[in-house]
Amino acid sequence: MPQQAEAAENVRVQYAKEVSTICTFCGVGCGIICHVQNGVVTNTEGDPDNPINEGALCSKGSSHYNISYVYDTKGKPVPNPNRLTKPLYRAPGSNKWEEKDWGWMLSEIAKRIKKTRDATFVATSGGVTVNRTPGISWLGSAFCTNEENYLFQKLARSIGIIDLDHCARL
Repeated sequence: MPQQAEAAENVRVQYAKEVSTICTFCGVGCGIICHVQNGVVTNTEGDPDNPINEGALCSKGSSHYNISYVYDTKGKPVPNPNRLTKPLYRAPGSNKWEEKDWGWMLSEIAKRIKKTRDATFVATSGGVTVNRTPGISWLGSAFCTNEENYLFQKLARSIGIIDLDHCARL
């Protein structure tokens, strides 16, 4: 690394507080060091003391900082303008997204899940109680923690979903 670039990197994190955490993308448990200054994450990097990743990060883990922030032309962190911060809804057949509030969005999702579950629910199969719905599938998220994905799976199974998968199978 050129000397100027190295000096700039040292200044950026020099006064920041180091906070160790675990990457949220998959279940491997890679360690990440977040540099926090005035309540703003200014940098993230792999934790060399973590026995799982020994400081290395995959492409998803490396992008932690840029999910929320990017640097402006003066090198200051600003909120990422591409980050979605409000629920967006696209009506069937529409070609545009519209903002909705969380109350409407969660209510609509619950209504649609209930309607589909009721329409496709199978109580028995071949005389055996199965209590399942083949009309809904569930895809876990690599951005959620293991604990969140565990709860999502419990919810999915409790309403009879049997088609479960995850986008970060390892």
